[in-house]
Amino acid sequence: MSPMSPEYDAYDSSGRLLAEERAGDNAPPLSVSELSGMLKRTVEDRFGHVRLRGEISGFKRAASGHLYLALKDDNAVLDGVMWKGGAQRLAFAPQDGVEVIATGKLTTYPGRSKYQIVIERMELAGEGALMALLEKLKAKLAGEGLFAAERKRRLPFLPRTIGVVTSPTGAVIRDILHRLADRCPTDVLVWPVLVQGQGAAEQIARAVRGFSAMADGGPLPRPDLVIVARGGGSIEDLWSFNEEIVVRAVADCSIPIISAVGHETDTTLCDYAADMRAPTPTAAAEMAVPVRAELLAMLGEMGLRAGRAVRRGAGQARERLAMQARLMPTPDMLLAPQRQRLDQLSDALGSGLRHRIADARAQLGQAGGALRPALLQQYLQRATERLDRLRPRPDYLARVYRDRATALDRVSRHFASLDPDLPLARGYARVMAGGRLVQSVAAAQAAGAVTLHFRDGTVDATVGGSAASLEKPGPSAISSVSRPARKPRGADEMPQQDLFS
Repeated sequence: MSPMSPEYDAYDSSGRLLAEERAGDNAPPLSVSELSGMLKRTVEDRFGHVRLRGEISGFKRAASGHLYLALKDDNAVLDGVMWKGGAQRLAFAPQDGVEVIATGKLTTYPGRSKYQIVIERMELAGEGALMALLEKLKAKLAGEGLFAAERKRRLPFLPRTIGVVTSPTGAVIRDILHRLADRCPTDVLVWPVLVQGQGAAEQIARAVRGFSAMADGGPLPRPDLVIVARGGGSIEDLWSFNEEIVVRAVADCSIPIISAVGHETDTTLCDYAADMRAPTPTAAAEMAVPVRAELLAMLGEMGLRAGRAVRRGAGQARERLAMQARLMPTPDMLLAPQRQRLDQLSDALGSGLRHRIADARAQLGQAGGALRPALLQQYLQRATERLDRLRPRPDYLARVYRDRATALDRVSRHFASLDPDLPLARGYARVMAGGRLVQSVAAAQAAGAVTLHFRDGTVDATVGGSAASLEKPGPSAISSVSRPARKPRGADEMPQQDLFS
């Protein structure tokens, strides 16, 4: 077909600027939204219910509770979304790398031109996938040290109260109560929970944390031991005890805890985190308390052994005492030296008293001879003479008084000669500036204003010019006469009299 032919011009419009409808064209142009809606309806009608097997990738839980993920195999990837209602019914926690079977319907997301699956139900793809998920979670928790042996605590020997986390309607609680009653009756607190199905893991974790948070002295006694128990079942039935929330609650419990989940061959992650694992719930009750009859028998045996030990010790002590008594001396042998010494002292007591009386009489005779009246009078006379010598004489006191008065008069005259106002009575004046004595012309010039103190008053003066002008003061040298000066002592006043003249 030639480009210049009419047929080419009718069908080729790429060179046109504006779109034009042509004869026979009955397909109007669609909008993007219209085409996206048509695709959405087609996909949803064609694939209204599908089941896909794939591996989870890019898993994310939004704040709204919706789940976003991708299902992939070796050659393709399909986006998926699970709304909050379906996510709450999941029996396991989705993780990347887990193979699942998702049931839902396909739809499109016009906002990104992508198709996706809206998942209504999601299950693990066989027991192998479930075990892979279990091993992955086990490795993660073990890496955090939740299963370490040093975290394990010893169980109390005889707990007064035992807390049990299990279903209140199953045979497990009846077996535990029956076994406890047979072995050693004790108080039991049961926290009822679901042990499988939707929400069981949350209830179990909440119960364990509730027992751990109980305070001493509250309305209910705080358990000394906690038992988490469930009967046997498949791995799906026991999966709630493999959930991370349950394992962390058991590991963080402040009360020693026994895990009794399933039968002896069943093992869950809760068993690894607990302080003790029991093969069955009945065995957990046996581990929790000792046998009361055995305790009583043991106490009786210990009482008999204690009695025998006391009697044996008393018998041995009596034997040792008898042996020591045979080796000890008799009372007569112990008291014989003291009796002999007493006899000797008794004999020496009489002669000693007689010698002491004789010595006292001799001393009394010597002292009596010295107590003659003449000697006493002589002693009295000497004492009187010493007293006369110590009595003060009036002439001596008068002489001392006159000497002290003369010395005081000399000191008074000397003080009067040192009075600074005494020269003023002879025509001298004292020059003061600011409360300080002016002693030179330079000091007067530096002060500028001075005060002249005379015998009968003071005069304020201003210093000007040179030293020569100070020798002949002009009219401006003296400014005014101020208050009368204090009269110097010794000029018009009578001199101080001698008090002793």
